[in-house]
Formats: sequence, structure tokens, C-alpha cells
Amino acid sequence: MSSDRQIVITGTSSGIGLAIAQYLLAQHWQVIGLDVAPPTLKDSRFTPVTLDLCDGHAVAQAAARVGVAYGLIHAAGVLRVGRVGALDAAAGDTMWRLHVAAASHLCDAIVPGMVQRRKGRVIFIGSRIAQGMAGRGQYAATKAALIAMARSWAAEVAACGVAVNVVSPAATATPMLDAPARLASAPGCRLSAASFARTRLLNWSAICCPTRPTP
Repeated sequence: MSSDRQIVITGTSSGIGLAIAQYLLAQHWQVIGLDVAPPTLKDSRFTPVTLDLCDGHAVAQAAARVGVAYGLIHAAGVLRVGRVGALDAAAGDTMWRLHVAAASHLCDAIVPGMVQRRKGRVIFIGSRIAQGMAGRGQYAATKAALIAMARSWAAEVAACGVAVNVVSPAATATPMLDAPARLASAPGCRLSAASFARTRLLNWSAICCPTRPTP
């Protein structure tokens, strides 16, 4: 498998991660999908890896096995709500390990190969809630941390031809949005995950991948 055609994506069994994987597979990319849930995609260019992204050791091992890749898209995520005074420490820890620690382990293993080859792209799926929202403090903190990490790492590797960015979608129709804890504040207008992948990733591919891989 050519590293120039290889993209690592987390959360490929549903939601935004699945939609991104489907879009890139249709564009003839090789996709390695990391998810705790069983794979829902069947494609000769898709390699599923089932693992708990909250398990730092497992993530580090999986990333080391990936070796060199052109791109990394961290789309896996969960939402747990709670107001100050009634916070769930375990829920906060889960979101931190999934959103932030997993991104750190993956980048630490994969980005050096991009730097060595002087080309590569990293995208974290963020959230507009990173600026803060009532009842979302723990979730917002993890998404804000992604922005800080992306800016820091971009400053380190941009000169080597590697871009690190955060894409924060509007409300998107995913299983997370339909979680019981969020129904009371769920927005009425939602972007489909497929539309998000198509519009956002189209720009990403055009700008960062001027030559589309051939079948």
C-alpha cells in the first residue's frame, strides 16, 4: 500500500468518520479505519482496525503499525453533558482520552514520517462548542485542547510541508447529535455527515492533494 495514497481515519464506523471514509474511498484513497465499533464499510481499499481509542497503549501500538501515511483525520468523538456542581469525572476523562490523548498518540507516531517525507496533512474534527457552552464544559475543554495542539504542532511542522488543522462543523446529523442527553438542546437544522465530508474534504483534497491518486 503506497503511503502517498494512505489516510488514517478514526471513528469510521458511523457519523462523520464514516462519511469521510466513504468520500475518500470514492476518490480512490486507501483508508485505514480505527474504531472500537465493528466496521460498517466493505471496500478493497479499506482496512479496519478495531481498538479502544481511549486506551492510550493500544492507540500507540496501532499508530506504530500504520507506519507512514499521507493523512490523518481524527473524527472519533463522544459527548457527555454536565453542569458544574454535578460533573461526571469519569465522563470527562473518557472525552479527554478519546478526543485529546488519542490525537496526541496518533500524531506522535505518524507525523514524524510526514515530516521526513516533507508532505502530509492532519485534520482534527473540532466543534464550535470549543468556545464554551452551558452544560458542555468538559466537552468544550477537550475540543479547545485540540485547537491548541493543532496550532502548536502546525507551527512546528509547517515548514516541512505538513499542515495541521481543525475543522469545526455546524450541527451535523450523527448518532452523537441524537443522544438522549442532547435532545433537549439539539438544533433543528442539521448538516448531513455526507454533505460535511463532501464539502469540507473536497476543499481539503483540492488544496492539499493537487494530484488525486489514480485507481
